Amino acid sequence: MKHFLLVGAAALALTACAAPPPPGASPPPPSSMSGMTSMAAPPSPSAAGNATSNTVAIKDFAFAPAATTVTKGTTVTWTNSDQDAHTVTSTGSGGPLRSPTLQTGQSYSYTFATPGTFEYLCTIHPFMTATVTVTP
Repeated sequence: MKHFLLVGAAALALTACAAPPPPGASPPPPSSMSGMTSMAAPPSPSAAGNATSNTVAIKDFAFAPAATTVTKGTTVTWTNSDQDAHTVTSTGSGGPLRSPTLQTGQSYSYTFATPGTFEYLCTIHPFMTATVTVTP
């Protein structure tokens, strides 16, 4: 019961502090929030999932970013940061990406000479998929 009374008294005191200004008086300026940092909105899902980069991390059983856009002639490098081995392999037949099995810390690079969208996966963990889009 004592706790309830203290909470009630605190709420009443806060309410009294926030009383509106008397009629005819201008409202007080908003209090400063110094020390507070503004919070930016998180990136939209499309922006978060599609990046312009020439590096792809293999981490937590995923390619990051999952969708990459580069210009023709760009070399993209994949680096395995997982404890498990992975590959970077084009989906379907005839794709250009065919990495060896990458152990932790190993990298694979490929230079994209033609525009298009190149889908790839890890052949050891086929649920790991991603794309590279190459523009002219």
